[in-house]
Amino acid sequence: MTSSVRRQAALLLAVGGLYLLATVLAGTFLNVYLWKSRQNFAMIGWFTVAQQLAVGLSFWLGGKWVKEHNKMNALRLGLAVSGFFYLLVLWLRGDAVHYIWPLGGILGLSIGLYWLAFNIVFFEITDAVNRDFFNGWMGLLGSLTGIVGPWVSGWMISFWHGERGYRIVFMLSLCIYGVAAVLSFGLQQRPRGQAYLWLEPWQELRRKGSPWRPAAAALMFQGIREGVFSFLLGLLVYIAAQEESKLGQYALITSAVSLVSYYAAGKWYKPRARRSGMLAGSLLLTAFILPLLWKVNYTTLLVMGIGTWLSLPLYMLPMLSTTFDLMGVTEESAGKRVELMVLRELSLMSGRLLGLLIFIAVLSQSQSLRTITLLMLVLGAAPLGSWVVVRGVLEQRGRV
Repeated sequence: MTSSVRRQAALLLAVGGLYLLATVLAGTFLNVYLWKSRQNFAMIGWFTVAQQLAVGLSFWLGGKWVKEHNKMNALRLGLAVSGFFYLLVLWLRGDAVHYIWPLGGILGLSIGLYWLAFNIVFFEITDAVNRDFFNGWMGLLGSLTGIVGPWVSGWMISFWHGERGYRIVFMLSLCIYGVAAVLSFGLQQRPRGQAYLWLEPWQELRRKGSPWRPAAAALMFQGIREGVFSFLLGLLVYIAAQEESKLGQYALITSAVSLVSYYAAGKWYKPRARRSGMLAGSLLLTAFILPLLWKVNYTTLLVMGIGTWLSLPLYMLPMLSTTFDLMGVTEESAGKRVELMVLRELSLMSGRLLGLLIFIAVLSQSQSLRTITLLMLVLGAAPLGSWVVVRGVLEQRGRV
């Protein structure tokens, strides 16, 4: 890797770190903010459904722009729309719960545009040899921002008592998105690709023997857990503690654990260990939900959170690195990296939507805490499905 590419990678990591910081500052408490206006799990679930639909649509439609035109502008637009979303929330205040679908759509659009462009550039400046290393660094940045962001925003919300605290936190996040957008102008324009193939994600899945068949199924299983856990865990911590500062403290502790685990994984996790490591990670992610079956309180949620973040790199790094590796197996697949990135995201989106719809359907019958915890155990075991369907690909890639 040349010094120029290393500088670009460092700058991209800096932009990614600022984006993550702004997101966790406000995003950690966004669902709590909505919950305080209307205490309804289904409402938060539909808000997340709207996000996921918009994420998938923006990946598919935005793929043409990212492949044939300036992908950096797509990244910057994603940052700008993120800021616009929080401006809307600031303007609507408590009425935001009446606009769940459009707000979820705007947030999903911002997420989709940003991560599509970011992931494509990330793919272009890494290869199969150093991809685990840089994925480890992204995990480290996620952990560092997770330590600082939620604790600071939780303290601010508690110090300025509710509504005013939320407004300050949302404005701070808006400013950080702006700094990230300015910094992104230091990233070099990437080469443009050939014509965007609209139906390539579906055609790839139809190809007999394509490694993307098991990879897409594994991503769907990953999404089943992510779709619900992305919002439910934070809400349960807030409901159990009834204090934003406690949620910030929870995020600080679990992110500190994540910092250590991602550092270790980035340093020692090798491709040949992905198959066994992913199985261990999947089993541990499921096992650490079990304390909630005994009792749901701040302590058991903290035990689950610490265990989850200790185990998550074992599961996530093989998923991330293997799907990225599949994009560069041949010159032809590398040329279709945008379409394959869209396939990756649509697979995740499908799983997330499935998990969310199961969650909403079950809670329409019963919203008891016991029902929620049993549902978390069932949906939380989905990573085991990922390992079952992708283990052959992991073994094959581990020998490369």
